[in-house]
Amino acid sequence: MAAESLADRLRHRIEQSGPLPASAFVEAALYDPVGGFYAGSAGTGRAGRRGDFLTAPEVGPLFGAVIARAVDAWWVELGRPDPFPVLEWGAGPGTLARSVLDAEPEVLGSGALRWCAIERSSAQRRTHPEHPFVISAPSVGAAREAAGLGSEPVRGVVLANELLDNLPFDIFEWTGSTWVERRVAVVAGGGFETVVTPADETVASAVGALVPDPAPGVTIPWQAAARSWVAQAVAELVEGRLVVFDYGATTAELAARGGWLRTYRDHDDRADWLEAPGSCDITTDVALDQVQLDWPAHTERSQAEFLRAHGIDELVDEGRRRWRTTAHVGDLAALKARSRVREAEALLDPAGMGGFRVIEWVVGPTLCAPRGTDDPGRDPGPK
Repeated sequence: MAAESLADRLRHRIEQSGPLPASAFVEAALYDPVGGFYAGSAGTGRAGRRGDFLTAPEVGPLFGAVIARAVDAWWVELGRPDPFPVLEWGAGPGTLARSVLDAEPEVLGSGALRWCAIERSSAQRRTHPEHPFVISAPSVGAAREAAGLGSEPVRGVVLANELLDNLPFDIFEWTGSTWVERRVAVVAGGGFETVVTPADETVASAVGALVPDPAPGVTIPWQAAARSWVAQAVAELVEGRLVVFDYGATTAELAARGGWLRTYRDHDDRADWLEAPGSCDITTDVALDQVQLDWPAHTERSQAEFLRAHGIDELVDEGRRRWRTTAHVGDLAALKARSRVREAEALLDPAGMGGFRVIEWVVGPTLCAPRGTDDPGRDPGPK
């Protein structure tokens, strides 16, 4: 007897319990252990030129080389602790980890680095025998255990590159007089559509504060999972940084421009997120103000600004010099040096990856307290 499809199981859930929150549908479509786009042995979703979408590490090794410089700076900033953990959430197949370590940062040579590549998808996770300091694990707890870090907060860095956009989200709509929630229901013929349901009053009030003058019919993502993840990530550190790379805008900006829900399959963005759950990636532009509701960040800037602050221009100039010196040889090192120029064009493009946002929370003796606290010993830092 053929196994029940993910779509059939979702239909049964809706028939039994009523329309599903969009977050529950997205969670299943992406991470269901049998039929999810990323999950289990059947998971097919992946980043890369031969995958479904491209992220900065897959452009080439330059992004990782810049992150290696940043990691060294953060290690020095903390007084060169040993061990120095880097907890990379949503690591996929480990492309960023490999490119950072291939750049040979100083902290790697010291033996202090413990890079924990955290990836819940078993189809994405891979071992790194060539890099014994990379620990690949399905959860932060498993990664910390494998790295010998214990259960207490650590001095180090938490990284997430294009993770928050892949966390489940709910959908709210302004009718002209009130906020309502759009949930997923089954239509005649067995397909899926969104239907209007009453909104939770607390959420509706919070959304109204973020979008004070909406036009009738606008929709916004409500990103409770991303907001909770920030709190969890901050809690992993006693001192250090949480650094998030992603595309996004404020909730009001997302409401005004629309188009914040995206799908990807084989580098094509035309898939219907409700059709054939598990067959495509489903993402949302990150509502940057929502993920800072509880923990205001210390800095927020464009990805181009971040990369320039950590030396991308110097690496590109170095690549040009190497190319001019060794181009006549035509070896792999020369070609890699030359590729930095084209990689930088993609990474710094303000209309593309250069316009992505980098948000940093600095954790330590002057770490911001959660909003609403009045601890005088904790400095909220600049917004």
